[in-house]
Amino acid sequence: MYEIIDLHFQGEPQIIASYVLRGPRGVALIETGPGSTVEALLAGLKRAGVAKEEITDILLTHIHLDHAGAAGYMARLTGATVHVHHVGAPHMIDPSKLLASAGRIYGDQMGPLWGEFLAVPAEQVRPLQDGDVIDAAGIPVKAIDTPGHAYHHMAYWLEDGVCFTGDVAAVRLPGFDHIRLPTPPPEFHLQLWKASVEKLRAMTPDVIIPTHYGPYEDVNAHFDGIIDKLDVLADYLRRRVEEGASSQTLQAELPGWLAQQARREGVSEAGVHRYEVVVPSYMNVTGVLRYFRKVEGLDVSY
Repeated sequence: MYEIIDLHFQGEPQIIASYVLRGPRGVALIETGPGSTVEALLAGLKRAGVAKEEITDILLTHIHLDHAGAAGYMARLTGATVHVHHVGAPHMIDPSKLLASAGRIYGDQMGPLWGEFLAVPAEQVRPLQDGDVIDAAGIPVKAIDTPGHAYHHMAYWLEDGVCFTGDVAAVRLPGFDHIRLPTPPPEFHLQLWKASVEKLRAMTPDVIIPTHYGPYEDVNAHFDGIIDKLDVLADYLRRRVEEGASSQTLQAELPGWLAQQARREGVSEAGVHRYEVVVPSYMNVTGVLRYFRKVEGLDVSY
């Protein structure tokens, strides 16, 4: 039912995907990837035999640039309806605040990393609430509100037990069991993320498909790995903060700590590099430390 388009982000294979759903009334895309990979997306659609006129719906798990950056371009090209969490919808129509926030994080790397982010015409945006069912090119797809990585995050449930999980099921690259957590500022929330994982677990999916980079059928083991990794990362960073480590110190030491974890779980050196490309370790630090300050009340700068 679905096909994977590898967007070859930053020249690396299998770290950001867009998914094609062929329905009785056309084609739906789940995720568009960033503006910097539009050409790869278009080339992948051409190889799959998908014409722009066939694309009726675009489903975004959330509005982060690596998932939604090309949505405006694709909406204008195809006329498709863009389905997105109601909290994120206004930022797709007017992305000025989103881009300003991202610019503070990425600085002069905004263009090389993410490319152009075009606004989606307001009449093409459908804001989603938890439990809404989308008619995606004739396929019923249920939107599942799943905060933790971001407040504006939806997972998408198909009736055959397939669940497109965006980033709530974290990052796992093909060929490895290793899971890495994308915990960027400003909305990472440890407890909400755990609750979202358990919400999806209770639905007993047969297959989960993260944007980075599915599919996986060992669903419960994968979910267990997310819960474990959330606790391990938070406990490590909390302990280091309590020992007096600064954000700068943690940003310097975390890449080595994460790489050591990955190697212990059988990840090759090339794999370690690809995990770092898709989840920069400095964003693990800034996202978790912001959570510590806002939610746990720790005296920490980030």
